[in-house]
Amino acid sequence: MVAGSSERNRAAQELFAPLAETYDRYARLLSFGQDPRWRSFLVSRVEARPVHVVLDVATGTAAVAIELARRYGCRVVGVDQSAEMLAEGRRRVDAAGLTSAVELRDARAETLPFEDAAFDGLTFTYLLRYVDDPSATMRELARVVRPGGVVAMLEFFEPQAAVPHIAWEIYVRAGLPVLGRLASPGWGEVGRFLGPSIRDFWETTPPDRLREVWNDAGIRDVQARLLSLGGGIVMWGRRGD
Repeated sequence: MVAGSSERNRAAQELFAPLAETYDRYARLLSFGQDPRWRSFLVSRVEARPVHVVLDVATGTAAVAIELARRYGCRVVGVDQSAEMLAEGRRRVDAAGLTSAVELRDARAETLPFEDAAFDGLTFTYLLRYVDDPSATMRELARVVRPGGVVAMLEFFEPQAAVPHIAWEIYVRAGLPVLGRLASPGWGEVGRFLGPSIRDFWETTPPDRLREVWNDAGIRDVQARLLSLGGGIVMWGRRGD
C-alpha cells in the first residue's frame, strides 16, 4: 500500500484488489458491454502522436494504457496504488506485446512522482470518487501535463431522464448486487457499493461544479459527453498556459 493513502483510498483498494484477475471480464459483463466502449471513447479524446508520452492515472489493469499505445503508437506511463491491479496490468501489457511502450508504476494520484509538464496528455478512470479532495487532485493531475495537452476523465454517471433513471435505480439497487454475488462474494460487495458511491459523488460534485474544479486547476475548454443514456460520462479539456 502506498504511504499516505486516506481511509477512502484504502477502502477502495481493499474492495477491488482481490478482483484484479477478473476485473476486466466482469466490468464488461456487469456494464452490459458498455465499459470497453466508454474507455475507447475516452482514448479518442486524447489526440496523441507517436512522439508523445501520456500518463494514465488509476490505470488498474492497464486497459486504457494498452488502448492508448495501440491507437496512437505513443509511450504510456500508467500509475496505480494497487499492487494487485498493477501485477495484472503488467501481465496484460506483456500479453499484448507492449512492454516497450507501456510502463506501469506504483503511485497515488494525489502525489504524482513526476516533474511539472512531464506528459503530453493524461487520462484517468473512476478516480475522483475515491479521493478526499477532488480539487487538489485535479490540480496535481494538471501540474504534470504540458500546456495544450489534453486531460480526459471517464466516470460512471447517474442518468437524468426519467425512464433511464428508473432503470438505473433498479439495476444498482437490485440487479447489480445480485449479479455481482453470482460472480463471486467480492463482486457482490462491489455490486452493493457502486450505486451509493456514484450517487453520493454526483450529489456533492455535479457536472457544473466539476467543470469549475477543472477550470480552477488550469484546464480550459472543458467538454463532456454522456454515454449509454447517461450511464457514463467522459469529460476532457486542455491544460492552459
